[in-house]
Amino acid sequence: MMINDCRQQKGTATPDKAFRDMRALKESQSIIVSGESGAGKTESTKYILRYLCESWGCHAGPIEQRILDANPVLEAFGNAKTMRNNNSSRFGKFIEIHFSNKFSVVGGFISHYLLEKSRICSQSRGERNYHIFYQLCAGAPVELKKKLHLSSPDKFQYLSKGCTQYFTSQETEKLLNKDSISSDQCLKGSLHDPMLDDIRNFLALDKALNNMGLSASERQNIYTVVAAVLHLGNVSFEDNPDDCKGGCRLAPGAAEVLNIIGSLLGVDAQYLRQSLLSRVMQTSKGGAKGTIYMVPLKVHEAQNARDALAKALYSRLFDFIVQCINKSIPFSSSSYYIGVLDIAGFEYFQVNSFEQFCINYCNEKLQQFFNERILKEEQTLYEKEGLNVRKIDYVDNQDCLELLESKGSGIFDLLDEESRLPKSSHTHFTSTVHASNNGHFRLDVPRKSKLKYHREIRDNEGFLIRHFAGAVCYETVSFIEKNNDALHASLESVILEAENIFVQNLFKNESTSQQTRGKLNFNSVGSKFRSQLQELMAKLRNTGTHFVRCIKPNFRMVDHCFEGNQILIQLRCSGMASVLELMQQGYPSRAQFSDLYAMYKSYLPPDLARLDPRLFCKALFKALGLNEKDFCFGLTKVFFRPGKFAEFDQIMKSDPQNLALLVKKVQKWLLISRWKKTIWCTLSVIKCK
Repeated sequence: MMINDCRQQKGTATPDKAFRDMRALKESQSIIVSGESGAGKTESTKYILRYLCESWGCHAGPIEQRILDANPVLEAFGNAKTMRNNNSSRFGKFIEIHFSNKFSVVGGFISHYLLEKSRICSQSRGERNYHIFYQLCAGAPVELKKKLHLSSPDKFQYLSKGCTQYFTSQETEKLLNKDSISSDQCLKGSLHDPMLDDIRNFLALDKALNNMGLSASERQNIYTVVAAVLHLGNVSFEDNPDDCKGGCRLAPGAAEVLNIIGSLLGVDAQYLRQSLLSRVMQTSKGGAKGTIYMVPLKVHEAQNARDALAKALYSRLFDFIVQCINKSIPFSSSSYYIGVLDIAGFEYFQVNSFEQFCINYCNEKLQQFFNERILKEEQTLYEKEGLNVRKIDYVDNQDCLELLESKGSGIFDLLDEESRLPKSSHTHFTSTVHASNNGHFRLDVPRKSKLKYHREIRDNEGFLIRHFAGAVCYETVSFIEKNNDALHASLESVILEAENIFVQNLFKNESTSQQTRGKLNFNSVGSKFRSQLQELMAKLRNTGTHFVRCIKPNFRMVDHCFEGNQILIQLRCSGMASVLELMQQGYPSRAQFSDLYAMYKSYLPPDLARLDPRLFCKALFKALGLNEKDFCFGLTKVFFRPGKFAEFDQIMKSDPQNLALLVKKVQKWLLISRWKKTIWCTLSVIKCK
C-alpha cells in the first residue's frame, strides 16, 4: 500500500513502487487515482502509463505506443469541458498493462464505466459537449467537413446550449475557417489551455486511430456517426393541429436535416421520420391479438425519442472505439498486470442528477476500500504483530452504502422497481425513498440543504444524501429516464436495417431481438453499473494496492494559487487527515524478516548468513546503529517509520569498503551478544547451586 503525490518526478514514484512490488511479490498491482473533478487525475494517469510503458516496454514498441495512443482517443470521445475542469473525464476507466513472466510489457486491456450520455444532448452554460464534436468542426479537412455537412458549433442544437468556443493556440487559431467559427468565438476569441487544442488534438486523434490499425474508411465511418449525432439534434418538432390525437409533425427545415442523417447513416429518411413521430404498438390482450397500430407522439415524446437515438448511437460508438483499442493491444499470455483506475471524482453542483448519484456512489465504494486497506487493515496488522500504536479513529461510510445499495429498501433497488411500473413517476419514486428510509441519518429532504436553490425543491422531487465528502442534494426528475438504457424497438429497427454496415454492426451485438414490437424494454443502467463496480472491486481486492490522491489547489482553475482552507477540506473528506496521523504515529513501511534475510545475505560472509532470519535482522540493525525509534520488531516483520526503510536500503547497498566495515560491526555485536548470553547463563547456574 502506498500513497503518493503524483507530481513527484512527474508521477514516477507510485508506478515504480507498484512495479517493484509486482516483481518482488509476484502479484498483480492496482493504482487508484482519485480526487475531485479538476484535481489532476487524468494527467496523473497519463504520467503513470507513460512511465510504465517507457520503463519496461521494448523502448516504446508497437504495443506500448498503442497503449499510449489510447489516451488522445479516449479523451476525444470521453472528456469534456466543465465549469471545474477543461478536460474532465466523463466516464471511468480501468487500464490494465500486462507483463510477461520476465516483467516486460506484453499488452493491455481497458474496461470503461458509466459514460455521461446526457451531455450528448445538453450542457450547462459555460460547459462543452465531448471534445470530438469541436475537434471535428475545427480540425477536419475541408472536404470531409463538406461531406459531413459540418459548420460552426452554434449551428447545432446539441452544442449551442453550452460553450461554442474552440480551444486553440496562437498558431492554430489562424487555421480556423470562417464558416467553422461561432458568434461567441468571434466576440470572445478562443479558449486557451496548454493541454488542449481542438485542431492539433484532431490530428493527434486521427494519427492514433491510424496507429491502432483503423483504415481511412473506418476512421471516416467513425466521424460520420459523430456528425449524424450532431445533425439529429437539429431535427425539431411542432404540434400538429390536424392530428386529433395530439400528435406532432416535423418543424420547417427538419425534413432536409433528416435527409442528411439518412444519407450519413444509410437509413431510409421516411422510415426514420415515421419512427420519430410515432410509435408502432402491438396488442397482446383484448381485440385481435397481434394487431399493429400507430400511436402518434407529442412534441416532448418525439424529442425524447430523438435524444434517445442520439445517445444510443454515440454510446455504442464509444463501446466500439474501446473494443478497437483492446484489439490493438492484445496479449496471448500474461503473468501479472498493473491496473490504473481513473474514475470521475466526487461531484456536487447546483443541479445534481442521476449521473452525479452514480459517480458519488462509486466514490463511496472506493472510499470504503481506501479505509479498509489503509486504515482498518493497517491497524489490524499492528495489533496482530504486537506493536503498541495508538488507535486512529476514522469515519466509516458503511451506513451510506447501505442506504444506496441495500436489497429492497436501497435507492438503486427502489429506482429499478419504479422503472418497471406501467406508469412510473419521479415523484412516486422520491416519496418511496423517503418512506422506506425514514429517520436514516444519511438521508434528508431538500429543504435541509444549505443552498437556497435546493431548499426550493419539493420533498417529492429530490433528496439530500450526506456523503463522506459532503451533503449533496439530488433532483429526481430525470432519474427514471436516465436509468433506462433501452432504445425503443421502432428506432432500433431503423438502424438495424441501415445500408451502412458499420452503423448496423454498432447495434447488432447490443440488439434486443426479443423485444415486443412497440414495447420499450427496461435495461437498468444502475444495475449494470453496480455489477461492473462489483467486478472492479473484486479485481482491486485481489491486487496489491497503491493510492494517488490528487488535491485541487484552488477552484478557479488558475496557476500558482494555493487555497489552504479548500485543500484542508479535501484532505479531511478524503480520509487523508486520518492517514497522515496514522503514518506519523505508525510504521508505513515493513518487510518480512525472511525477505530481508534473502535480500541482504549475499552481502555477508557465510558465518553471518547462516543466522536465522530474526537474529540476522536484529544483529544487522544493532550493527548499523539505527535509532530504535525509527523501527520496530513485530512477530514476523520489521516495521519502519516514514522514509527510514529507504535509508536502510541505501546503507546496505553502499560501496564495498563501507560494507566490510559493517560486517565487522555485525560480527562484533554478535560476539558481544553471545558472550553476554554465556555470562548470564553461567551466573544463573552458579545462583541455582
